[in-house]
Amino acid sequence: MNTTILLFLLQDGITNGAIYALLGLALVLVFAVTRVILIPQGEFVTYGALTYASLAAGRMPGTAKLAVVIGLVAFAFDLYAMRKTLHAPRIARAFGLNLAFPVAVLLATMWVADQRMPAGVSLVLSLLIVASIGLSLYRIVFQPLAHTSVLVLLIASVGVHLALQGLGLLFFGAEGQRGPTLLTASATLGSLRFTGQGMAVYGITIAFIVGLWLFFGLTLYGKALRATAVNRLGARLVGIRTTLSGQIAFLLASTIGALSGILIVPITTLYYDTGFLIGLKGFIAAIIGGLISYPLTAVAALVVGIVEAFSSFYASNFKEVIVFTLLIPVLLLRSLAAPAVEEEKD
Repeated sequence: MNTTILLFLLQDGITNGAIYALLGLALVLVFAVTRVILIPQGEFVTYGALTYASLAAGRMPGTAKLAVVIGLVAFAFDLYAMRKTLHAPRIARAFGLNLAFPVAVLLATMWVADQRMPAGVSLVLSLLIVASIGLSLYRIVFQPLAHTSVLVLLIASVGVHLALQGLGLLFFGAEGQRGPTLLTASATLGSLRFTGQGMAVYGITIAFIVGLWLFFGLTLYGKALRATAVNRLGARLVGIRTTLSGQIAFLLASTIGALSGILIVPITTLYYDTGFLIGLKGFIAAIIGGLISYPLTAVAALVVGIVEAFSSFYASNFKEVIVFTLLIPVLLLRSLAAPAVEEEKD
């Protein structure tokens, strides 16, 4: 170990921590608004990354067709829910959101896959595809269970994770893929070399965090999400549609997951099941943040990334064990700080 290696490890840890910060913030957002522990966040990472890599290689991704299929199911759910009071504006909105939008994205994807468009076009389409999938998943799986317990929502989340992982194997195969870099420029600072992709990770992460801060602080929808997170029943009593809040939360989470995957896939080879482990490290940061604190989650994500980088240098075979061990003291301290609750007697 010397100063140069130390700086390289810190650089690598901060890069990974920036990705984990995005995922951790998405997990905290979804849990605060919907009480869902979003296990499929890792699949959003995989779908975004491999959809982007497939489009960049001129292949048609199966995720675009999946978005249409589950959008059709979501539209059927909406029609069934409105069966007693069929209003044309509500039907049109449901049709446009659940069916017309994913069909338009599918047609654009088919055209782009044949044309081999620039990486920026593939990035935008990948985000739209995964965002559409996330929005429809909430309508199909989690919205009908909105008033159930956290345990039921967790079981549903695990089921969605397993289903999406199996579909990922079907769509992308068992072979790994890599995508083109977003930026080809590079810069040197002393002994450190910053690649264009690394600078894109830092820049997009900072921009997204600032954007979320402005969204929650200045926009009406952001304030509605905050109100729903603080008190779901109180938000409903003052006229906030908690269903819409859940849709926005899942839309943001799926977009953040897809963006994280697109930032990772030029750096390392991703497989259909790689996103699960990446999502778990974002989950560690969210747990350290108590699933409520955005700043603490972001700081914890950087710590997780740095610990992972140094663990890979000193004990690469045990780096995952070391990273997940971070949860033990945090959970122990939180359990000691929590007030005692008497068990119910029969």
